[in-house]
Amino acid sequence: MLSLRTRLQEAVSAIEQNIPDRASIAVVLGSGLGSFTHHLHVTHRIPYASIPHFPVSTVEGHSGELILGDVSGKKIWVLSGRFHYYEGYSMQEVTFPIRVLKYLGVSHLLLSNAAGGLNPQFKVGDLMVITDHINLQPEHPLRGKNDDSLGPRFPDMSEPYSQELIAKAFHIAAEKNILLRKGVYVGVQGPSFETRAEYRFLHRIGGDAVGMSTVPETIVAVHMGMKVFAMSVITDIGIREENNLISHEEVLAAARASEPTMSTIFIELIKSI
Repeated sequence: MLSLRTRLQEAVSAIEQNIPDRASIAVVLGSGLGSFTHHLHVTHRIPYASIPHFPVSTVEGHSGELILGDVSGKKIWVLSGRFHYYEGYSMQEVTFPIRVLKYLGVSHLLLSNAAGGLNPQFKVGDLMVITDHINLQPEHPLRGKNDDSLGPRFPDMSEPYSQELIAKAFHIAAEKNILLRKGVYVGVQGPSFETRAEYRFLHRIGGDAVGMSTVPETIVAVHMGMKVFAMSVITDIGIREENNLISHEEVLAAARASEPTMSTIFIELIKSI
């Protein structure tokens, strides 16, 4: 079996043969947030299936392509579609694209996701800046022999989300008169939505929102020395006791409705980096 470093080099080589340009900022688009790319001047697209060792998106709302585009003159990479442990991939496969981005020169990673609300003060459509997370996923993305050339054996996670980028986001929101929430994201395996008892439990242990992504990507990005910013669209309020039946279609619809506001924050944040 090829080493992780060899697989990374092969993936990066295939990308660079098609896209010679470089960018230091990358955005990962979550469920229902793919229309962010409409705000870009897209110069290159590569389907995930064309990149060696890349997984392929299997979930509705994740298109599955690597994009290079311009935002106000700044080049950025966009992962349009992400991977989840519940799809059957290992955590190493889920986070492989994040490592590829680092090899492509990315220093700042912006993550988005659709999440269930645990904080009773939240409303559907709210945007929550992730200030910290609780990892309840069953496999750690750094499990196994560590390659010291990629990052340390025991990376510090005291600031997984950049306080500098968080402060910039709230400054932008104030200027644009946008309401931003902040809170702790709980990462779970999925794919089933949580029971009422699970929602109550996750809130009691300190969670403000819950989802099935983002945490593994953040851990690997921090492992490789990237600065991370992450934001959730609150697509349902699971903490309520009644009428909390949730469908994936409703999650996608709520995410799409909030996408323009999230895009404003992301675009202005990219300009400031």
